[in-house]
Amino acid sequence: MSDLHIVYISVGSNIGDKLANCQKGIQALNETGHSKILAQSRFYATEPVDFEDQDWFINAMVKLETSDDPFQLLDQIELIERTAGRKIDPVRFGPRILDLDIILYNDRIINSERLVIPHPRMHKRRFVLKPICDINPGIIHPVLKKEMRFLLECLGNDNQKVLEYR
Repeated sequence: MSDLHIVYISVGSNIGDKLANCQKGIQALNETGHSKILAQSRFYATEPVDFEDQDWFINAMVKLETSDDPFQLLDQIELIERTAGRKIDPVRFGPRILDLDIILYNDRIINSERLVIPHPRMHKRRFVLKPICDINPGIIHPVLKKEMRFLLECLGNDNQKVLEYR
């Protein structure tokens, strides 16, 4: 692979066998032929945010190396989600069988209709920051210019429950 990029992808599910859905999604990312998983966080049981009338999620984070550009990677991710059985989401932030989000792509900043990187709400989401800190708490947010550990600490006691999944 030439021109390799480091990407962090959030993995989540709150329908069916949530853990298996996440594991299959991670395995599928590794099997694209364009990407290789370099690190993975622990799995967490996480309280839903925004749309709260739904089951808790299982979430994790993966760090991968890819030769795909951000939009090629997004195409791969959307294919993996559809293959897992994800349909068009009837409720924004609602239940999903598999949710894969590009959180960071190198230190790139992209703001297009189809893709925003870094993920626009990552700094407000304990279920994103806790797993990314498992992998590398010193990563700098490319817009806010703050370390992930600092952003996590800034959340304080915000009632977003994130419990290690056992």
